[in-house]
Amino acid sequence: MSNQKVILEVAVFSIEAALSAIKAGADRIEFCENPSEGGTTPSYGSLKTLISLTDKPIFPIIRPRGGDFLYTQAEYDVIKADLLMVKELGYPGAVIGILNEDGSIDVKRTSELVQLATPMQITFHRAFDRCNDPFKGLADIIASGCKRILTSGQVPNVVDALPLMKQLVEKAAGRIIILPGSGVRANNCKNIIDTTGTIEIHSSARKAISSFMHYKAPSMNENMVSMGVDEKEIELMLWALNN
Repeated sequence: MSNQKVILEVAVFSIEAALSAIKAGADRIEFCENPSEGGTTPSYGSLKTLISLTDKPIFPIIRPRGGDFLYTQAEYDVIKADLLMVKELGYPGAVIGILNEDGSIDVKRTSELVQLATPMQITFHRAFDRCNDPFKGLADIIASGCKRILTSGQVPNVVDALPLMKQLVEKAAGRIIILPGSGVRANNCKNIIDTTGTIEIHSSARKAISSFMHYKAPSMNENMVSMGVDEKEIELMLWALNN
């Protein structure tokens, strides 16, 4: 690995989590909602508010629902409308991912979205991990004009796919950034970077945040927690990556 600074992107699921990650030193934020769905497009109110609170690069995910990445025409129209909204609000980038039913990259729609988003950067998210051929998928996403691919190497935890990740970085040959994610923590991030040769890495650094309510209705028998980030974990990752 060169002496180039490694970029740490942190995935968050609320404005408060975004602000916590930025405070801890995250270089870039992937902004989502609905962690139980794997991340969906944040609300207009959230998007309008967050960009007014920070100058850090924020890349909202543009994903109309959970589940797979095969979208109807109506869902694709939603994606386009949300992407334009994010562009108009002044975000520097966004995160998308669309597949065909045979598991190939939907090059036509992806290319259309990249053009629509210009001059924003577009990251192709972990829909890539569900494509039928990672090397053909890599070539297709490069051809579509995306700036980076967020991937765990087509397995749940990126640590279990480092040989493939290294191959993707080598085949990308600087034409696109391979962004390893899923299972990235302070105790493994340096090894992932050193093994794969990439220059960016992605983590959610998730932490359950308990409610600050003084009163909790005992009859409801529930644990009111939200998904936040572990600021200390982010700080430790940054130290590991850049020292």
